[in-house]
Amino acid sequence: MKLPVIKHLTQFIAENDEDYVVETIETLEALTEVPSLKEEELDVIGELISNMYGAIEVHKMVKEGTPQKEALNTFMKRVLGSIDK
Repeated sequence: MKLPVIKHLTQFIAENDEDYVVETIETLEALTEVPSLKEEELDVIGELISNMYGAIEVHKMVKEGTPQKEALNTFMKRVLGSIDK
């Protein structure tokens, strides 16, 4: 996950609508079922999906009143904490 990408996507959601990102995630998930995709391509799609889910989570925290910077840091700490386990 890349924090600058999540931040950018969070701004996109705020300016547009979360549904765009949700539909994009669904499209990318459908693409992962193409049997001819290479492992590297699946990795890129997976990274994009992860960043989009992260942006949705951060956006939810911001909507609940958490400042964006704090929401981003909280999310990344949660992600890193789950990796360390």
